Amino acid sequence: MRAFSLLFFIGILLSIYSCRSDFETVASTGDLTFSKDTIYLDTVFTNIGSSTYRLKVYNKSKNDISIPTIKLANGLNSKYRMTVDGMQGSSGKIFNNVDLLANDSLYIFIETTANITDANPSDFLYTDQIEFDAGTNLQKVELVTLIQDAVFLYPKRFADGTTETLPIGDEKIYGFYLDENDLINGNELHFTNTKPYVIYGYAAVPTGKTAVFDAGTRVHFHSNSGLIVSNTASLNINGTISTSTKLENEVVFEGDRLEPRYADVPGQWGTIWLTNGSTNNKINHLTIKNATIGLLIQNNDGTTVSIKNTQIYDSSNYGILAQTAKINGENIVINTAGLASLACTYGGNYKFTHSTFNNNWNSSSQVAVAIDNFITGAIPEVKDLTQATFNNCIIFGSYTNELSLTKKTTAAFNYQFNNCLIKYDATSTNPDYQFATDATHYSAIILNLSPKFYNINLNKLNIDANSAAFAKGNSAYLIPRDISGKTRTTPPDLGAYQSMDFPK
Repeated sequence: MRAFSLLFFIGILLSIYSCRSDFETVASTGDLTFSKDTIYLDTVFTNIGSSTYRLKVYNKSKNDISIPTIKLANGLNSKYRMTVDGMQGSSGKIFNNVDLLANDSLYIFIETTANITDANPSDFLYTDQIEFDAGTNLQKVELVTLIQDAVFLYPKRFADGTTETLPIGDEKIYGFYLDENDLINGNELHFTNTKPYVIYGYAAVPTGKTAVFDAGTRVHFHSNSGLIVSNTASLNINGTISTSTKLENEVVFEGDRLEPRYADVPGQWGTIWLTNGSTNNKINHLTIKNATIGLLIQNNDGTTVSIKNTQIYDSSNYGILAQTAKINGENIVINTAGLASLACTYGGNYKFTHSTFNNNWNSSSQVAVAIDNFITGAIPEVKDLTQATFNNCIIFGSYTNELSLTKKTTAAFNYQFNNCLIKYDATSTNPDYQFATDATHYSAIILNLSPKFYNINLNKLNIDANSAAFAKGNSAYLIPRDISGKTRTTPPDLGAYQSMDFPK
């Protein structure tokens, strides 16, 4: 009984002690240290909230201290907002009497939502400071954000609270027709390089209209957004050769998260969808980043989809998914996709020349190129693959077999690989993969030798003279200039890039 009473008494003391939130402190003396002297909140679009950034504040003294104030220099007018160790303070701007134990630390989380008019007009930077204490004890951490103006396109909201939708088969999706957003110039929906565009939901090119994108245009898609080219509508991407790594003349489609941490995150937005019945689609010098499916191309109207000098990176499903489509591709680079970099499915007619298809997705089921002539359960289930021709191409990746050919014999399945570097198990007995002996389908194939790309992780699939693809092309299929505008030599190198000397 005495033992029980003693334990009960100790338990009460411990509970009282643990519930105390006060402790003896001394005033801070300006000796705080910080994880960063400047917080760069990267680039945000006008009036769109940033990600949350973290600052760690250390008290390395032997005293428990109280910081009289932690506040934003612009006070309640600041476009930044903070949370200090879970406290909200005054509108997230001012915090008073913040206690910090000896040899301990606290976290400050910072966000911003600012307008282009809030930024410095000369450099579009919006700045402020976090101030700790005042007078001789004042310490500061700088805050810097680049504000980018943009044209925002999104579905209308109606008086009853509903929003505009698009009919897709029997379903409706969050989206809108572009002619409702003042981009019309005759029958053209004209996107310029004056400001970037930010699209919420799926933007549809209406029947009979053409969406034209000037060189240097930037389009940013929010999550679950994309571009749909409707029946009898067209897509014309008019990018040109750039002279710097900024891709200043390239048309770029990517997500709307501009922070570096999102630079190579797949699946940030939906797709560019060339629907059945869309017509005369032409793509030149387009870069697509971080989509679910970079290009979804379905049937069309029998006209050829022309895709030239185009780069597609980090797609969560496919770089290009074509279904019974007709495509002529030149100087295409696709790197990393969850299922296939290029998938030519449900038959169709395809020709790719001087293109590089690589896939290093961390999976044993991904491939660089997949080709088939059926969709299980579709009506009809099979369609003719009238042509799938690859000339002077590279098909490579981290998986053992980077080429997948799957067919049903009830429909045509015509394929041809000429002067291509292909990664595939050399011991395969499958009759569709007899690269050395099947002259009907294969000519001058380089099997399982590395192209020695410059840097796969940075999407730099350039090659040099040490590559197995160097000077192995056939001049009969020559595209005179590579994707970057460099003149090809003869015999040409395989893939989209003419070889170069790598930086030391």
